Amino acid sequence: MVEKKQKFLTVAPFECAWRNELRFREAGRGCVAFEAFAHNDVTVVFREHVGSQHYHYKTDNSPHYTVILGSHKNKRLKIEVDGKPVVDVEGVGLCASSGFQRYWIGIYDGLISIGKGRYPFQNLVLQWLDSNPNCNVQYIGLSSWDKHVGYRNVSVLPLTQNHISLWKQVDCKEYDEQDDDAEEADEYLGDEKSGLENFLENWELADVFFILGKEEKPVPAHKVILAASGGFQFSSTGEDIIQLREFSYPVLHAFLQYVYTGKSQIPESQLVSLRDLSLQFEVMSLVRQCEEIMERHKTSKTLLDPGKDMEICYPNSLSFCRATFPCGLPISVQRLKQLCSTGEYSDVDVYIEGYGLTACLHKIIMSLWSIPFMKMFTNGMNESASRKVCLRELSPEAFKAMVEFMYSGALNMEEALANGTLALQLLLLADQFGILILQQECCKILLECLSEDSVCPILQIISSVQSCKVIEEFCKRKFSMNFDYCTTTSVDFILLDEATFRGILQHPDLTVTSEERVLSAILLWGMQAKDLCGWETVDQLLEYSTSEVLFGQRLEYLSCLLPFVRFPLMPCELLEKLEKTNLMKSIPVFASLVKEATDNLEFGVASAEINQNPRFLHRKSSYRELQYICDGDNNGVLYFTGTSYGEHQWVNPVLAKRINITASSPISRFTDPKVLASRTYQGTSFTGPRIEDGKNCSWWMVDIGKDHQLMCNYYTLRQDGSRAFIRHWKLQGSLDGMTWANLRVHQNDQMICKPGQFASWPVTGPNALLPFRFFRVILTGPTTDTSEPWKFCICFLELYGYFR
Repeated sequence: MVEKKQKFLTVAPFECAWRNELRFREAGRGCVAFEAFAHNDVTVVFREHVGSQHYHYKTDNSPHYTVILGSHKNKRLKIEVDGKPVVDVEGVGLCASSGFQRYWIGIYDGLISIGKGRYPFQNLVLQWLDSNPNCNVQYIGLSSWDKHVGYRNVSVLPLTQNHISLWKQVDCKEYDEQDDDAEEADEYLGDEKSGLENFLENWELADVFFILGKEEKPVPAHKVILAASGGFQFSSTGEDIIQLREFSYPVLHAFLQYVYTGKSQIPESQLVSLRDLSLQFEVMSLVRQCEEIMERHKTSKTLLDPGKDMEICYPNSLSFCRATFPCGLPISVQRLKQLCSTGEYSDVDVYIEGYGLTACLHKIIMSLWSIPFMKMFTNGMNESASRKVCLRELSPEAFKAMVEFMYSGALNMEEALANGTLALQLLLLADQFGILILQQECCKILLECLSEDSVCPILQIISSVQSCKVIEEFCKRKFSMNFDYCTTTSVDFILLDEATFRGILQHPDLTVTSEERVLSAILLWGMQAKDLCGWETVDQLLEYSTSEVLFGQRLEYLSCLLPFVRFPLMPCELLEKLEKTNLMKSIPVFASLVKEATDNLEFGVASAEINQNPRFLHRKSSYRELQYICDGDNNGVLYFTGTSYGEHQWVNPVLAKRINITASSPISRFTDPKVLASRTYQGTSFTGPRIEDGKNCSWWMVDIGKDHQLMCNYYTLRQDGSRAFIRHWKLQGSLDGMTWANLRVHQNDQMICKPGQFASWPVTGPNALLPFRFFRVILTGPTTDTSEPWKFCICFLELYGYFR
């Protein structure tokens, strides 16, 4: 039997607890974080479908993963796949029988990660990769072995590469288990002694009163809460009084406690009165529970015990999960939304400057979520006595989205993901009004939609939000790893503040194709350029202006930003060119840095000084330029890979297993991947078509390896001995081999017109500045061979650009 306690879920021996909400958003990818109390065998099962209460993993014949913490009398950690042990490690991942212990288990395409602590991918205990991953597991079961296991605070988190990177950067400090309850009460409004329970029989914000018995004892309540929980009817204006002369205070208290907290206690002798009161106000879940208890007593022929208290919990109250209002309460979300949209029983009118009346809301709902709102309505401020609240500098769309969240406890993910700007505005509102859970949801959304194009707008906003430092650091890393793209496709980075831009420039993962790019970006930022240009354009502007006029207030920042340019790594020709510029005359620190670099070339620098000065060191994440010279040269990626990245004589990289080439048709005598990487002409080399999305599709794909990426700026193909010349095709790049970006699109390209001919093309545009692992050439139209128009005939392929 699965029992619910006030703060945790207890799973009896040889049973399993399943809930529909305990599931991964994306099959095969997710993380479950929880706390467990057990002597041994904390058991978590991952299945494709929900199991039953009496399910046990030992008898499960369907595909599943099982993780057992503290197996063999709390001595071992085990992982089983479809009931067969694959990991059995001694002395790690053990249970803590003295109290609740935090754990997390993540699954990402067969990679199972297990750790202890509050945050995923912190305090990693064990990782195991399934060579034949089950990417369909989605539902999570909390199970046990021969002893009871207690679970609480169960959270299911999404996992993408963005999320994994974010969690890895979270500062996870050691904590005291005894402080857990206090921490969680501060962090989650839905936890014990917080949220709506604070307003139980509280005179603050009350707008309806129960009058009890002959002594006419007044008990305060709130119209919107009562109306959303049952069949209460009130007047739209003024205070309402509900006379309850036939009911005692303990009965009303138990009734209100159930509505406001989702659980209640009452002496068995007063159960009938509680049922009658619930029936009068149509709180049907409480009516059913009272009647079930009474029926059990009737069936067992036992009398109700006046000295025994009966505990009643709302059936959908998931007290072992972190819940938010109105989750876990006998309150209809649909009815709550209706009261919000109609303004019925509202006691505050919200006006936004420039937009007028925006919403008619309920003070108690706003106060539940926001301490600033609660203080506004209860600390004797003007808004305490007035219905009218005026807010300034807010987006009405974002405010309405925040209100929807307050009334439902959930964020409209589709709308938020489709509108990244809305998520940013919501994040600012959540920070302004102290709604922590909404902040967390907005951060998740921003991670979902984070890209090279969105990173600058996100950084501009969250750099001012103190509570978003983790995601800010992640965005800085994203920017630094795509520095060329972020500073040459848009001037958005110009709007970043100095501290943020400096943080990017000194980031250890800063990845650039040349130090010249860093110089140009700093100068553009300094002059707050409205259009993209290089350092040469800035130098020309100094012919007719001064540095004080051109850079304005940002001139002083150049002194601390320009040293991040590693001038000693620049080519000698470029340094000589810089020595003759107006920048040398106008910016002293620029002149000093260029002189330092030229002196290094001429006289050298002591090794001790080089080791201490990062300007003399190559960046760890810098690219190697592999430049196209001529057709069939030895400068491309495939040739460089065949030399073990410049270390040995050339060997076909496919045979050396340093790269992998695949085709749209199966390997055969004339569809041989190693031919494309060879330096030998092949008379017959082709791949045939396959059907993808209902269309003919022929392609060759190159995987340069999981540890390597290329910003491709040129590529070469060679026709085999046939006359099936390609005319319509694309060169595409991908990070995962599934989602593709166009690098160059060819429409009726007539360049290849002879058997055995080489042909090369430049790759330009924004995508040429993005690094990819996978590349493919794919036919988008028929070749010149009318008999077999989808046969893709090439015998050589080479890629060029910036490689790492």
